[in-house]
Amino acid sequence: MVWSGSWVAERLGVELVGDAELRELLGLALRRNPKRAHLLVSHVLGKHVPQYPSVVYGAGFQLGRRVRDLLGEAGARHAVVLGYAETATGLGHAVADGLGTAPYLHSTRRPVAGVARAGGFEESHSHATSHLLLPEDPDLLTGDVAAAHPADSVDSAGAAGPAGAGSADAVLVLVDDEFSTGNTVLNTIRALHERYPRNRYVIVALADMRSPADRGRLAEFAAEIGARVDLVARNAGTVRLPDGVLEKGQALVAAEEAAQGLAQSAGAAAPQPASGAPRLCTRVDLRWPAGVPDGGRHGFTPEHRARLEAALPAMADRIAAELDDTARRVLVLGFEELMYAPVRLGTALEDRLDAEVRYSTTTRSPVLAVDDPGYAIRTRLVFPAHDDPADGPGARYAYNVAGAGFDAVVAVVDSTADTPGLHAPDGLLARLAPHTAQVLLAVVPSYIPADAIPAMSGPSTASVPSTASVPSTASVPSTASVPSTASVLSPVPSSAPDRQEEPRMLPEPLRGPAFSSYAPDEVGWLLQDLSDTELEAPTEEREEAIQSGGAHYAESLPVEYQPSDQYQDLFKAALDLSAARIARAVGAVTETVLAERGPRPVLVSLARAGTPVGVLMRRWARHRHGVDLSHYAVSIVRGRGIDANALRWLAAHHNPADVVFVDGWTGKGAITRELAAAIAEFEVADGTEGFNPEIAVLADPGGCVRTYGTREDFLIPSACLNSTVSGLISRTVLRSDLVGPDDFHGAKFYRELAGSDVSGHFLDTVADRFGEVADAVDADAKELLTADRAPTWEGWAAVERISEEYGIHDVNLVKPGVGETTRVLLRRVPWKILAKRGAGADLEHIRLLAEQRGVPVEEVDDLPYTCVGLIHPKYTRGATGADGKAVESK
Repeated sequence: MVWSGSWVAERLGVELVGDAELRELLGLALRRNPKRAHLLVSHVLGKHVPQYPSVVYGAGFQLGRRVRDLLGEAGARHAVVLGYAETATGLGHAVADGLGTAPYLHSTRRPVAGVARAGGFEESHSHATSHLLLPEDPDLLTGDVAAAHPADSVDSAGAAGPAGAGSADAVLVLVDDEFSTGNTVLNTIRALHERYPRNRYVIVALADMRSPADRGRLAEFAAEIGARVDLVARNAGTVRLPDGVLEKGQALVAAEEAAQGLAQSAGAAAPQPASGAPRLCTRVDLRWPAGVPDGGRHGFTPEHRARLEAALPAMADRIAAELDDTARRVLVLGFEELMYAPVRLGTALEDRLDAEVRYSTTTRSPVLAVDDPGYAIRTRLVFPAHDDPADGPGARYAYNVAGAGFDAVVAVVDSTADTPGLHAPDGLLARLAPHTAQVLLAVVPSYIPADAIPAMSGPSTASVPSTASVPSTASVPSTASVPSTASVLSPVPSSAPDRQEEPRMLPEPLRGPAFSSYAPDEVGWLLQDLSDTELEAPTEEREEAIQSGGAHYAESLPVEYQPSDQYQDLFKAALDLSAARIARAVGAVTETVLAERGPRPVLVSLARAGTPVGVLMRRWARHRHGVDLSHYAVSIVRGRGIDANALRWLAAHHNPADVVFVDGWTGKGAITRELAAAIAEFEVADGTEGFNPEIAVLADPGGCVRTYGTREDFLIPSACLNSTVSGLISRTVLRSDLVGPDDFHGAKFYRELAGSDVSGHFLDTVADRFGEVADAVDADAKELLTADRAPTWEGWAAVERISEEYGIHDVNLVKPGVGETTRVLLRRVPWKILAKRGAGADLEHIRLLAEQRGVPVEEVDDLPYTCVGLIHPKYTRGATGADGKAVESK
């Protein structure tokens, strides 16, 4: 037998050292993760590798029996079990079953409207790091014996006591799939212990993979908090990592992904679908027992366990009745955190079918697939998230299903995930169909605690039973903000003081249509909504305050420019004229990014001028390569830097090295320099490394960046307008009374301007030209990738010269390029416009705006830009006439 870790071990020099069973338990794979490139892949967890359900459930159940033996009958009666999302939700539940009478709770990454948060924590090495604790019973984590075990108020010594007695003796059992550094579990214990102290904790894992250096930490930690901490593991060992393994692993992942992309383009063979024509999905009515939760997200009691056990045989019979008689290999496929219900249905099916039954679950964790017997992840199916996740749209995965020869797949999801996305042409069910002869869908009702139901729209709560289970046809909100009655529990580094302030968890990105007119998958805004705040000020007042030093430009907003009919017609004509030119630049810069920054970069546009470009780059990647790239918009403010909280959010959800900052164009390069300085400052202050401050732009007339579509200074029509071409979003705002230390920068959504919105029209018009410019883009990208693209900073030198030549003596008042000049005319008090002699159609809108505002246009030779806008120097309101038009300098 080939060990399923040999491929990684041979290439990276990784060693798996431990007891005799360790290699049977674990294989190795690689993933794109900034903290840990390798992934230990368990063969008995039921996540990545299809396994017999009885083996998966039995592994956890036997660990629970060992914990019961450790604690004794009395101690086991007072235990509470906590499992970790997403991989250990089913394992933890099985451990609780093995204990016999222990209630169970697992952490979750799914907020539930109306359910108060009892805590949360971060998992440093995970792909998705933020965990919430959402128990229905707030006493479940307190150590209150009577509350956790209402039928039993006996203390740990076996003596009867009053209700609530012996709370410190209630043991907390924490379950994860592996115990490596121990940071996640120990930080959870530390945070909970400060709030709910108890005498004993037990850590349970399938594999104890601590390094020799970490093995002494457990005793030290127990002494630190003054409690006993035990560890129970099925197997023990460690992973020996050579120096530089993270960088080597990341490089290997990038090389393999590139090679696989080339192979697919060349038509290399993919895993063969199962024989027989795929069928439409068949829905199975499970008749899930009323009042029994779908899992441990809000708690699962011994009473729930007994009722589920009684109902399992009949539910398995209903599934079996829908399976083809010819099905010899059946996969029960669970859904992310929903692991316990599917594995129990699988164990019941094993008792009823002659066929071979296997079990695994989908996941949000991206792992490299390599079709080699020495690698643990042979194949992967990719499909969009289908449960409206709080962190926005994203890819999800099912591993080792394609090509595995399953005759039938039983997909088990909760009702929150039974959405149109599940049934979409690119959804999970459609992805499964080519690889099996039959797909069944079993939906478990999503359990919502009774107290949360009034927060949902629907009938009077008087008709809702106290242990309500939401029917599978219900619409269950899963992205609403969750009111918190407790501060969030966060990890405390081992070097931290005994007590420290716990930071607030960052909010999820805003998305359309609630914020912006863009579709929700086009962009996630890492901003806070200030739509209800009055921020606009007359242009002249803003300019005087800015130049006098009384206010920063980001502390207020200009009144939104309402274009005349003549100007709108000019915009449409300019768009029709330049759409192909823009499409070509979009394609060129996107292809450059994909070639140099990897096949799945994370686009982060600088709001708001960069956002339409980020959306277009995302559309090009999908049009040309079938790839859905993540795209977010963040705020950067000249003189104040980039939004550090947005960077923290990005680092928590993505590899910083994958982040590519995107803007529309360069002027003199001020934002380019601002971003580089801000990233350097952030890395020092936050300790997070890996962000590349280089900006990718559509046009780089200033020679300020090395990743661009063109260096020509031409009209990008999105520069002609403000919010009405940028998803109806304002410029970003940074003001201390509105933006706190834990907040994203702010912006407004101008819903009232929907009638004038051309954001979608701009995007669609450009994207419609992608096909016709494909050949030109290929040639441009080939040339760019071999050219010397080092920044020349030619624009900055020209700006300094102009600033002195015209007696301005402030480069911030010189705005070079068509885009920046347009902004001057729309938002600031312009003094004059310098136009390159002979410039044609690209300046028609500039000349119109200048005429409307009474600004002189001066034609100039030897200008490196098509035009330059000069802001009125040393501005006061006395520098304009009564009509607000600029007056020429004397």
